[in-house]
Amino acid sequence: MKVYVKSTHVISFFPRSHLYHMELSNETRISEFFLLGFSDKPELQPLIFGLFLSMYLITVFGNLIIILAISTDPNLHTPMYFFLANLSFVDICFTSTTVPKMLWNIQMQSKAITYAGCLTQIYFLILFAVLDVFLLSVMAYDRFVAICHPLHYTIIMNPRLCALLVLVSWIMCILNSLLQSLMMLRLSFCAHLHIPHFFCELNEMLQLACSDTFLNNLVMYFAAVLLGGGPFAGILYSYSKIVSSIRRIASAQGKYKTFSTCASHLSVVCLFYCTMLGVYLSSAATQSSHSSAVASVMYTVVTPMLNPFIYSLRNRDIKSALKRIVGVPVM
Repeated sequence: MKVYVKSTHVISFFPRSHLYHMELSNETRISEFFLLGFSDKPELQPLIFGLFLSMYLITVFGNLIIILAISTDPNLHTPMYFFLANLSFVDICFTSTTVPKMLWNIQMQSKAITYAGCLTQIYFLILFAVLDVFLLSVMAYDRFVAICHPLHYTIIMNPRLCALLVLVSWIMCILNSLLQSLMMLRLSFCAHLHIPHFFCELNEMLQLACSDTFLNNLVMYFAAVLLGGGPFAGILYSYSKIVSSIRRIASAQGKYKTFSTCASHLSVVCLFYCTMLGVYLSSAATQSSHSSAVASVMYTVVTPMLNPFIYSLRNRDIKSALKRIVGVPVM
């Protein structure tokens, strides 16, 4: 609190050290952060740029082709492929939240990201990461109904319910990411503004804060357990029922045919959860932010890139649609 007299003298009602802390807090709130990335060596930057540009383009075009195939082929206008198209769209958005900014920084030889840009990145990262989890759980429920209640599948998984499941997933994820982002606004940051990552990761940001982060950590872990563990429990329950139903099928060919309808989804679930679990276990074991950044590439870049291949290589319907679009057989 200051009172200016003739714009030359300042009368302060707080100690000078307190004023300095207030000014520092205000400055750090609007200052730039610096994303350290993977390496400071100039000779490695073209290699990193080329690698991530290639993976990003494969991710975008691969998922766009899946969306195009589903939207143009009437045979794929079913609940399972409706959810898959939404998953492909979310994967594109998820990767686009981090990789283009990293590529831009490498090209401009800069590591800076604004405070507002960092908060925006956190918001969309949380949004699309949790939305991935929700869509995977919805797809598991779809496979559960298809295998365990085949006679009632079209009645249960009607277009209204499918749209409602996706809409509720979006609303819950938007509210969660909005809450997490608004919680960041209450924090002040000290002079050390270097993030040992290639994007603004929530946990890394909390470690940089010089104000109390207890409430932020509480909300973050509660949301992780509720919005991450809840859908995962639903996936486990769905597949326990699916396995139980498959075991009751008499013929081996019938078992294989039934299991093949959910094999692609199960592969994506294992890839997504195993990579995320591996990231946090490795970071907790090594206490190295650099190793955590390298490991996080798996679920932020590699998993969205592999999803189209998993679904296209193991699915005859997708193969047929891609063959009609591309004009050549898909292996």
